[in-house]
Amino acid sequence: MPYTVQGVVARGKGEPVSLETVHVPDPGPGEAVVTVQACGVCHTDLHYREGGINDDFPFLLGHEAAGVVEAVGEGVTDVAPGDYVILNWRAVCGDCRACRRGRPWYCFNTHNATQRMTLADGTPLSPALGIGAFIEKTLVAAGQCTKVNPAAPATVAGLLGCGVMAGIGAAINTGGVTRGDSVAVIGCGGVGGAAVHGSWLAGATKIIAVDVDDRKLAWAKDFGATHTVNSRTTDAVEAIREITDGNGADVVIEAVGRPETYKQAFYARDLAGTVVLVGVPTPEMTVELPLLDVFGRGGALKSSWYGDCLPSRDFPMLIDLYLQGRLNLEGFVSETVGLGDVEEAFAKMQRGEVLRSVVVL
Repeated sequence: MPYTVQGVVARGKGEPVSLETVHVPDPGPGEAVVTVQACGVCHTDLHYREGGINDDFPFLLGHEAAGVVEAVGEGVTDVAPGDYVILNWRAVCGDCRACRRGRPWYCFNTHNATQRMTLADGTPLSPALGIGAFIEKTLVAAGQCTKVNPAAPATVAGLLGCGVMAGIGAAINTGGVTRGDSVAVIGCGGVGGAAVHGSWLAGATKIIAVDVDDRKLAWAKDFGATHTVNSRTTDAVEAIREITDGNGADVVIEAVGRPETYKQAFYARDLAGTVVLVGVPTPEMTVELPLLDVFGRGGALKSSWYGDCLPSRDFPMLIDLYLQGRLNLEGFVSETVGLGDVEEAFAKMQRGEVLRSVVVL
């Protein structure tokens, strides 16, 4: 039978979020209802509230979540009621040109639930990133549910659903960081901190964290940074070059999403080095570079979508690393809050006081 639950909704651009009654339908073919146990407060949710993604209000916010499958619809075989899952926003189709070429992490036709969750008056909701997880139960495509070891608590497991996966994947999957590399990460919030930690996991020997906030630089050291640079007072490009014997870093990861920091990343890399853009720019932003510099420096300029992850491959592996004590997921959790505290969590995030607030249900 359908569910009536409480969820966090953004009704209009820039308006404070509100806790609303939401109707969740029974899962249809290919769908699942998941009881959400915890959900991280990600900057993307704030982008939705501010109208930075699109204007399809009202939005049901939240997407960085873990929980237990409550019910599944017709034809679902990969998950069953009682399974402990992390929700992902790229449920690969298996049939598009990227999937057929063996690159499902670039899937061009990812799945979401067909049915819509609604407000009490019947108004359809737009779930953030096709998930909508600041809610007691949510409806998703079954492929958005990735089974993992239930020994990992939802407060940390859910973070792999977006920010931590994006950062770790930007380093390992997109940037190809490996043993002995030098890496610079520009912007050390949740995603950038995860890129630092991913570089450490991969065996990089020099990991340079760059930010304008000393608190974030201190957090980056906890995740494995060997050097820190406060770019408010120091030229980041010159500092990165000095630390890397005048060469620049093998891989530079830009986790801010701004033209000026992208240029820093471009000029802070070694010849034939790699730049990875994982920070999300806004639509009006542009970047201008001398074409001769692009040609003359060689290497690669890459964008990282969701850390180029394949949830079915990467989520269980990273949970195993966490359970082995090799992945510091707890370090990303600044506080746990309730469903009614999301607006204040946004304010703390904007002030740079937290890496992640996590809503616990």
